[in-house]
Amino acid sequence: MTKEPVYDVAIVGAGTMGMAAGAFLAKQNAKTLLIDAFDPPHINGSHHGDTRLIRHAYGEGRQYVTLVKRAQRLWEELEQQTGYKIFEKTGVLGIGPKDSPFLQETIAAAQKYDLPLEILNGQEIQSRWPGFSVPDHFIGCFEAGSGIIYSEAAIRAYKETALKNGADLVSNTPVRDIDMNDANGIKISTDHTAFYAKKVIVTAGAWAAKLLPELSLPIQPTRKAVGWFDAPSDLFSGAKFPAFFIEDGDKKAYGFPNLNGAGLKIGKSDGGQSIDPDVHTQNFGLYESDEGDLRHMLQTYMPEANGTLNQGKTCLYTNSHDHDFIVDYHPDHPQVIFACGFSGHGFKFGSVMGEVLSQMALEGQSAFDISSFSLKRFK
Repeated sequence: MTKEPVYDVAIVGAGTMGMAAGAFLAKQNAKTLLIDAFDPPHINGSHHGDTRLIRHAYGEGRQYVTLVKRAQRLWEELEQQTGYKIFEKTGVLGIGPKDSPFLQETIAAAQKYDLPLEILNGQEIQSRWPGFSVPDHFIGCFEAGSGIIYSEAAIRAYKETALKNGADLVSNTPVRDIDMNDANGIKISTDHTAFYAKKVIVTAGAWAAKLLPELSLPIQPTRKAVGWFDAPSDLFSGAKFPAFFIEDGDKKAYGFPNLNGAGLKIGKSDGGQSIDPDVHTQNFGLYESDEGDLRHMLQTYMPEANGTLNQGKTCLYTNSHDHDFIVDYHPDHPQVIFACGFSGHGFKFGSVMGEVLSQMALEGQSAFDISSFSLKRFK
């Protein structure tokens, strides 16, 4: 006689998407397990570094706009419900050549969904924000209603919500195997014990391919560097300078104003080193390009922010082969759901992905159209 599975849903990987899903599930009285190899929020995945952009007119594709609008509402609700500071409305400015495909898609997304987006020429950019230095043929796409998500505060808020509503969290416990054919349910094995669940959501980021080897997931963990540079607050403070992204051919960067004196934060969207996540460490400066590439972007576009390096960190992107998300049911075991390949632009969707994954687990489908994220597109 087999025993009933202990959990309705077990979530393997309690970072950005997993912690949010756990909060949504627990609030709906599902018996929920969250299990993570570390103690979230932590510095070993993709959610640390204090801040993330949230943009609504979406250059990665207008199919994301409905989701990001819902994400924005959920982040604001989380802030109201928990008291954590989650969202900062700094506005987001995208700059680059007028013919940049990314900026043109940003404009098209704004037009399709009637989103307020101000288009500026190079002189107008520099007049409004003297910290920028841009060529005359550049344009700016300024979205005043968007801004910054405080990433680690958001994880803490969802963690608190999940635990308050009865979820179990097992930290510092790497999952070694997920057995979908056990008589007692889905068996989740660690070094010391096993857990059983009726359904499992795998949101393990850079480790997803290792946990689901049979799927040959088309993802590549990539080491990325980000730095905070001393920048004069009269030009670059959050009250005077927007969050930003730069799309200039193969040079792609993003960043944040000087918040609380920490320095202007900048990272590169392109480049990075392919890496096994099991050997990833906080080793900013291992490559000359860690600091050098960031300084090159600052010297080119924001020379007065090219000051002393206050701190540098590394994080993991998990890039899918087409840089779109992968969210689907296991083709042979539909009681297993996986979400991965967020490709460096996923955090802003963490709130709505938590809602989506909880719907997939409890209702068998999401209320949102996520068909473009199916694994089948790679076949």
